[in-house]
Amino acid sequence: MPEALPDLLAADGVLFDLDGVLTPTAEVHMRAWKVVFDQVFAQWGITPAYSDADYYDYVDGKKRYDGVASLLHSRNVEVPWGDVDDAPEAETICGIGNRKNAAFAASLRAEGIAPYPGSLAVVQALHTAGVPLGVVSSSKNAEEVLGAADLRSYFRVVVDGVVAERENLASKPAADMFRAGAVNLGVDPSRSIAVEDATSGVASAAAAGFADVIGVDRGAGADALRAAGATVVVDDLSRFLPLTPNHTTETA
Repeated sequence: MPEALPDLLAADGVLFDLDGVLTPTAEVHMRAWKVVFDQVFAQWGITPAYSDADYYDYVDGKKRYDGVASLLHSRNVEVPWGDVDDAPEAETICGIGNRKNAAFAASLRAEGIAPYPGSLAVVQALHTAGVPLGVVSSSKNAEEVLGAADLRSYFRVVVDGVVAERENLASKPAADMFRAGAVNLGVDPSRSIAVEDATSGVASAAAAGFADVIGVDRGAGADALRAAGATVVVDDLSRFLPLTPNHTTETA
């Protein structure tokens, strides 16, 4: 039977992850991480080789340096944390993270980015209806991506990697970032909705007490998203269109 989707229009507020939910920048991130980790693994003789599964298991949704540390820990590799100002060539957690960010930024500026059409339509409809909207993203590039995709004006608040570092917020899957997003937006999580494509982000929103956590399956897998705490899973936010109360549709 068709599964009832949460009523976005009735929510106190809706908080969206960015990469993989609003924009296909997750694909750009994935390519940049692969370039960097393939190089690091070859240079240091690390096995088994880096894979897409590693991205979803250890990197996706986390703050940049936490993702590096998590992946290297999975291979029993320990390197110094370093400093956020480390050069991309530095053999530290921060250096590797900065190397990846340089690759990502170069790709973004060369190719640009456009939002997913379904996501844009949902955001525009909610904004027109006056539903408070925010972005909760682990990326330090969130503001740049939102600007490049011409999305920034729809969102009252953005809690990103820069904010997380400044306010000492723990990385997803901890509840900190989504909880801060709700506080900054001035909404009660128990009457609000979160939208995520990463298992770590779904777990973060669930831990923050959101009434509904929508999992958007861009590759993490519907079962994994549900196991992390998603209350419903779709393959694209266009499933919510037309945006009407108590809409039902087939889900992933």
